[in-house]
Amino acid sequence: MTAALERVDTGRPAAPARGRSRARTRHRLTVLAFLAPAITGFVLFFGYPLVATVVFSFTRYDLINPPEFVGLANYLFMLDDPLFLTSIYNTLWLVVVVTISRVVFALGVASVIARLRSGVGLIRTLCYLPSLAPPVAATLVFFLVMRPNGGPLDTALGWFGLQGPLWFSDPDWAKPGLAVILLWVSGDLVIILLAAVLDVPQEQYEAAELDGAGALRRWWHITLPTISPVLLFGVVNSVIVALQLFTQAVVAGSAGSGAADVTGNTRNLGFPDNSTLTFPVWLYTQGFRYFDMGYAAAMATVLFVVSFAATAVLVQRMRRSSHQEEGGSGA
Repeated sequence: MTAALERVDTGRPAAPARGRSRARTRHRLTVLAFLAPAITGFVLFFGYPLVATVVFSFTRYDLINPPEFVGLANYLFMLDDPLFLTSIYNTLWLVVVVTISRVVFALGVASVIARLRSGVGLIRTLCYLPSLAPPVAATLVFFLVMRPNGGPLDTALGWFGLQGPLWFSDPDWAKPGLAVILLWVSGDLVIILLAAVLDVPQEQYEAAELDGAGALRRWWHITLPTISPVLLFGVVNSVIVALQLFTQAVVAGSAGSGAADVTGNTRNLGFPDNSTLTFPVWLYTQGFRYFDMGYAAAMATVLFVVSFAATAVLVQRMRRSSHQEEGGSGA
């Protein structure tokens, strides 16, 4: 009986290879048809501008005359451009300070909200609302609050006999003022970290509590290792935010200097003393003030390479830590 069944099975005709090939081709074409809008948008609005930027970075181009190939002249000029080095320093300062303070602040607020028993929805909404404010409006609000000699913050400090700093009128306090603005609008990161903290298994906390671990030790040895991938995401997000800081720096410098024309365009970018001259602000100045699009394209290429490298390193670190956690849990 078994032999008869085996003879019948082996005698069945195989499905035609040509039919399987047609079905596979039809499936691929269907997938490509659904992906076509996304692929077209990516090529037109990201791929082509990226390639064009790299090409223009090797030219002298003023948007009027045809591009003139100059080789590496734009990149070599960066080393002799003092304001380029100033913008690099300001941007790196903001990357370090904003990344550390933003992640620590968001994690602290998320940890506090996670321990609340009532009013969590209202507090969560209040934390998230500032992140919806337009950058121009948020910066102007903070400028009015921090305004020296009559601002609400200066008045409140005067009640305690303290004199507030000049903030956006003082080179030493302008960058900390920008960092404070970015902290205020970091509600999106607070919500993300809050979800990660609430997702930590309660069984681990209960087991650690039975072993005599206090709240601080539970937070350090359970909460932090569990949410480490989300923390690394927060670091990546904060680095990108600081590297691309433009609107807040322009608005703060314009409002601090008072040098704006009737259309609202500032005539004093980087005020005070180039302390708010970030890399994107100097890139914009070169491209749309001096119309040196070749040099601006070279700066944009450098910014893209640095952002991509920083993101790649952090993402690789994230993957490595997640693999180590999986290996440890499996062991």
